[in-house]
Amino acid sequence: MATYTSSTPQQFFGKLPEQTDVLIIGGGVIGTCTAYWLAQKGVNVTLCEKGRVAGEQSSRNWGWVRQQGRDAAELPISMESNRLWQQLMKETGEDLGFRQHGVYYLAEKEEDLKGYESFLELAKQHQLDTRLLSKDEIYAEIPGKPGKWVGGMVTPSDGRAEPWVAVPAIGRAAERNGAVIVEDCAVRTLEFEGGKLTGAVTEKGMIKADRVLIAAGAWSSLFAQNLGVSMPQLCVRATVAATKAAPDLFNGDAADGTFAFRKRVDGGYTLAVSDIHDHYIGKDSFRHLFKWLPAIKASFKGITFGMNAPKNYPDAWSHKRRWTGDEVTPFETCRVLNPDPSPRALKRIQERLVDRFPQLKDLQLEESWAGMIDAMPDFVPIMDEVPTQQGVFIATGFSGHGFGIGPAAGRVMADMLMGKPAGYDLTRFRYSRFSDGSKIELGPFI
Repeated sequence: MATYTSSTPQQFFGKLPEQTDVLIIGGGVIGTCTAYWLAQKGVNVTLCEKGRVAGEQSSRNWGWVRQQGRDAAELPISMESNRLWQQLMKETGEDLGFRQHGVYYLAEKEEDLKGYESFLELAKQHQLDTRLLSKDEIYAEIPGKPGKWVGGMVTPSDGRAEPWVAVPAIGRAAERNGAVIVEDCAVRTLEFEGGKLTGAVTEKGMIKADRVLIAAGAWSSLFAQNLGVSMPQLCVRATVAATKAAPDLFNGDAADGTFAFRKRVDGGYTLAVSDIHDHYIGKDSFRHLFKWLPAIKASFKGITFGMNAPKNYPDAWSHKRRWTGDEVTPFETCRVLNPDPSPRALKRIQERLVDRFPQLKDLQLEESWAGMIDAMPDFVPIMDEVPTQQGVFIATGFSGHGFGIGPAAGRVMADMLMGKPAGYDLTRFRYSRFSDGSKIELGPFI
């Protein structure tokens, strides 16, 4: 892949209209899929992206399309998304890289299998094709280091797609259905009259709309703060690496306790470590600390904390938190958030590749990148209308799960924006769960 930067050529050249039915802020997988389904249903939809469609985390993730290991409330939506990936391959007429070679979880200890057994019960309730694997079955399919894994779990219908290919392709299909996609167009703020949403101010002018979706990933919280809308979203940096074409040892997607690997369409492997992430402390880190304490205690052993955030990081100390539509915003000073990969993570990736697959000891990392994962304290997203601001909807905080679930999450948000039933109980994803006194219930982080 070629990592997106601010100098990456534009792919979308839509002209900002004076009026639209729905305005979407953010051209990641969630915003782009929402635009696709709205346009398919004949809704006048405009998507504004401050930089490049799929420029940030939506092109920098592992590429997994996973039902396995999902939160109980996410699982049925993930199952729909799996079906929609297949549908989108046909409808768009483009190869999104979607392949169903299964997702494997590999246990290094017997106690790890207990967690798999718990998910297996949930999978059975939904008639998902998940099954447990013995050690011999694992090694029959994944020729790794002998004795490394004691067993595992697989969902054969799971798969992967190619993020930097799939999301722009869905965007092009949305345009063919009638959506307007405008790159290099930051939305600065929203406008209200008498408490009613009337539209937005962008750097390219005004646009009237009575429904807006904030799907800006790592930038969602900063944008919402300027509207007086608070949500405890924080970001962590995750590092990923890719090899050149390699021997065809394994065609699926797999992870053990600290290492994840998958085959790509081009024959190389995409690799990551799941226990090394970086959080850069900013104002929001302190503001939302108490809501994040359960997550920190349970899942943040591998996180390092730093004060020197990457340039223009969304929660940077230097960012102003209030502005008007006449002012240049932080979104215009950082078209594409492109953090450097972690040297420590890259070192571990190379070491763990050789440890798991000694036969690949000469295989070197060809490319590496990093992205900022937008996360919520319970590791599940907000998908809801803001109770205090009618017409303002939010879909953010997917906590590293957004790419695979993107098509169905976009379908859910499209129906919500149209005032139609989403087809699921979305209580788990409500905006107010962080302010109504509810206990924070942690979902799976990986």
